[in-house]
Amino acid sequence: MMEPQNWYTFPELNSSETTATPFLYSSHLPPSLSSNLSTQSIPFQGSSTVVTAIISLTVFLFGMTGNTLAIYVVLRYAKMKTVTNIYILNLAVADELYIIGLPFLTTQNVLSYWPFGSFLCRIVMTADSMNQFTSIFCLTVMSMDRYLAVVHPIRSTKWRHPRVAKLVSAAMWAVSFVVVLPVVIFSDVQDTFNSCNMIWPEPKDVWSTAFIIYTSTVGFFGPLLIICLCYLLIIVKVKSSGARVGFAKRRRSERKVTRMVVVIVVVFVLCWLPFFIINMVNLVVIIPESSSTAGIYFFAVILSYANSCANPLLYGFLSDNFKQSFRKVGPKPSKSETGRLQCVPARR
Repeated sequence: MMEPQNWYTFPELNSSETTATPFLYSSHLPPSLSSNLSTQSIPFQGSSTVVTAIISLTVFLFGMTGNTLAIYVVLRYAKMKTVTNIYILNLAVADELYIIGLPFLTTQNVLSYWPFGSFLCRIVMTADSMNQFTSIFCLTVMSMDRYLAVVHPIRSTKWRHPRVAKLVSAAMWAVSFVVVLPVVIFSDVQDTFNSCNMIWPEPKDVWSTAFIIYTSTVGFFGPLLIICLCYLLIIVKVKSSGARVGFAKRRRSERKVTRMVVVIVVVFVLCWLPFFIINMVNLVVIIPESSSTAGIYFFAVILSYANSCANPLLYGFLSDNFKQSFRKVGPKPSKSETGRLQCVPARR
């Protein structure tokens, strides 16, 4: 039995041993990223481990703080309970729960083994995968909502209601759980490297490949196609309506919300695309083992986590309501400071 000496150990696709991937990959949707690689460990030195642990901790702290703040302001202030913000609330919850898995990932990477036991492995794997699916489903629903708001503003009024948004959100979480049932069933601590992985039945290579295609299609490329179609139809509608007198003024608020959703979607795609490209390439190409490829894999994974801490910043920059609500939560000036400000003579 080979004991892992560092972060990354890659079981061979056709090996008789358990086909599974390190938690670095299995903590994300396609946990079979490394199934085409050999059983040799990649040398990732201690100094690199410290640096990556610091990066992971920084992403974790920023992500938890930002998403907690976003969740608080939506729940706290009545004016924030719009249809779009209800979906943003669910996205923030998914981002925060996703970020919570990062300390477990970092701990395994530092120790080179999974120390938390089989039950927690399955819980973390399921929660991590479920929340990533929920994120992309939420962005898809937000894009469809933007389509209804811009293209069918009158007819969609009865559907674009906070009560409906809550029901749709509950359905998203339920669908996400159903989609990740393979993770619930097959995730465990595997014996070969003592890491939290997906442990496939025979034939392992078929299951592994099928799961990569399944998760990439359902969890990224399929929803992305729907999102692109929604915004294509929105562009067509805006162009055809642009000549109407007063249209721009009447739809200015909708355009602001649409711009915010578009930016959130684009950032999501940029942060997750490298990870899914690596998965798809790894189906047909044997990626050579080196510190460089280990660094590339780490970058792709940490970039997906960074997306979860970038979203609250986007809310604050692109939404006036979020910006004002964030300011309300911040520290207020003391009475003495307020008095000094009032005593300053006004300049003419």
